[in-house]
Amino acid sequence: MSKKRLQIVVWMLIGAVTVLTAQNKSLVNTSQSPYAKLTGVNMGDVHWTKGFWADRFEVCRNSMSPKLLKTYMDPKLGHAIQNFQIAAGQDTGRFVGPSFQDGDFYKEFESLVSLYAQTGDKKLDQLMDEIIPVIVKAQRADGYLHTPTIIAQRNNPKEAGAFADRLNFETYNMGHLMTAACLHYRVTGKRTLLDAAIKAADFLYDFYKKASPELARNAICPSHYMGVVEMYRTTRDPKYLELSKSLIDIRGMMKEGTDDNQDRVPFRQQTKAMGHAVRANYLYAGVADVFAETGDTSLLRPLNLIWNNMVDTKMYITGGCGALYDGVSPYGTSYNPVEIQKTHQSFGRDYQLPNMTAYNETCANIGNLLFNWRMLQITGDAKYADVVELVLYNSLLSGVSLDGVDFCYTNPLSQSTNFPYKMRWMGGRIPYIALSNCCPPNTTRTVSEVQDYAYNLSKEGLWVNLYGGNEINTTLENGEKIQVVQTTDYPWEGAVSLELKKAPKKAFALFVRIPGWCKGASLTVNGKEEQTNMASSSYVKLERKWKAGDKVELNLPMEAKLMEANPLVEESRNQVAVKRGPVVYCMEGVDLPGSNIFGVTLPSDIKFAPKPIEIDGAKLAALEGKAFVENTGDWSNTLYREVSPLKKEVTVRLIPYFAWGNRGQGDMTVWMNLLRK
Repeated sequence: MSKKRLQIVVWMLIGAVTVLTAQNKSLVNTSQSPYAKLTGVNMGDVHWTKGFWADRFEVCRNSMSPKLLKTYMDPKLGHAIQNFQIAAGQDTGRFVGPSFQDGDFYKEFESLVSLYAQTGDKKLDQLMDEIIPVIVKAQRADGYLHTPTIIAQRNNPKEAGAFADRLNFETYNMGHLMTAACLHYRVTGKRTLLDAAIKAADFLYDFYKKASPELARNAICPSHYMGVVEMYRTTRDPKYLELSKSLIDIRGMMKEGTDDNQDRVPFRQQTKAMGHAVRANYLYAGVADVFAETGDTSLLRPLNLIWNNMVDTKMYITGGCGALYDGVSPYGTSYNPVEIQKTHQSFGRDYQLPNMTAYNETCANIGNLLFNWRMLQITGDAKYADVVELVLYNSLLSGVSLDGVDFCYTNPLSQSTNFPYKMRWMGGRIPYIALSNCCPPNTTRTVSEVQDYAYNLSKEGLWVNLYGGNEINTTLENGEKIQVVQTTDYPWEGAVSLELKKAPKKAFALFVRIPGWCKGASLTVNGKEEQTNMASSSYVKLERKWKAGDKVELNLPMEAKLMEANPLVEESRNQVAVKRGPVVYCMEGVDLPGSNIFGVTLPSDIKFAPKPIEIDGAKLAALEGKAFVENTGDWSNTLYREVSPLKKEVTVRLIPYFAWGNRGQGDMTVWMNLLRK
């Protein structure tokens, strides 16, 4: 046996033993990552009890996930399971769907895993057991698994080859397979899907050992960066960590790299968020995973610079990412028109944030969450938790209807029925986005997993990241059990109660997050006010010997605030958005009949009062206040005219941005005119 073959066998044996003894079952397993400060609690340790996220979880469980799975099982619509059956030789026919359909099906499968972790529903376990053999049967003996290519080769061996098309999404699909397989193993202890993922990861390892930089550039939308690292964390096979580092090293080595795919220059030389927003955020999340394992500071520097550039100049107030449908890279271009690089579904220039034509693909927004979650694990810095929360309450939930049936591909911040041209993806939700259905399963898996973002663990104790009615039963890193019940009507109210039902014998720290949006927070322990720094965007450390019955009560003042953009954001200059707590609000035409919402002007001293409302069975808090409406008149065949005077004072109603479009098509805007007083 050759030395290389012997090394691979040893790696496999090490991985197999570790897999069988792995303990941590968190969503992103940084429990053994030497350069991560935090790790997640086990999937299934946190359960929503009452309130906002409990309601959203039930919609996901009863509507969102099962109906989307039905779509993927439908041979006349999603055709996803049929693609695997045809690739497996269990049926005949041609591949149907976009080239990333396999990966989208894996994301929907991941939502089943999370729902099972939460509910223990045996029917879900049985359903997954029925799906897995079809996936496994479709895999080639060498580990390659991409049904478009396998089906094409089955029908005509000369028709297509692996990695022949840069836009074929092979590694994207296999990356989502790896992630889903790791989580399925952690939750169920079953290895069948994990073994398939191991074969796929081994295939990629061998492929990248031999591939030229030009061939390796086929890594479009790099979900496999996260997937490969999670495979390492699950199996402890060192070759997967080796592969993850190599994937970064080879970026920027090809001759025809582009800013659109973040491979024009080596990653370590990048300083700004650029190009396709989904691919970018997936890349940044994957690189953060590699840093957590290696501590390579040459990776952390660009991650920090890119994060600053994104948050300070390119992220929407909703946490949305990707301002442009199509554009031109401001980085890899010259004055020679032949050399100008086009971008697609991309970040724009600094401060280029259009509202009505905002792209903000739901997957890009979720990628923003994935990136910030990993940065939080590395650092424990609350600024990353702020972005996670911002996305969850705004640009994630805006991608799905309140009843969980219909989905958005893009998430604009304004919509007008008078808009003069049709974009490729207009605002509004539909059950199945035929050519780009990547967002619905991504939304579904994320909503099913929100509870797994609520808490973290460290050597010091328990970290509280998100607020919502829930109960956590988990084990601290010192091996002691803890049980905490959280009671709150967040995000509609700022009062949060944390009661210890079971406390460890030893002293430990409870880290309570003060959101970046909050000023004037206060906190008591057993009724006694804590005299400590309650700075916005920080964690308050409460260290002591706790006992059952101890109660922490947090008060987060939650008044509605007018938010303005940097003056360099041209489209929002002299306008304001309204934010209350973590929730961004918008105005819809249905709430101001007979008036043009784009003529509404909010006085700077407006006082908003929260009002309970219900839309499609969802209980929400609207905001009502007194504003003015311009007499806009008729703009037909008119480009410029004299300013119209303000009309009479009216009562305006705003609803959470994520709830827009659930009462029929109509006008909507997040940014409104400002009258300074």
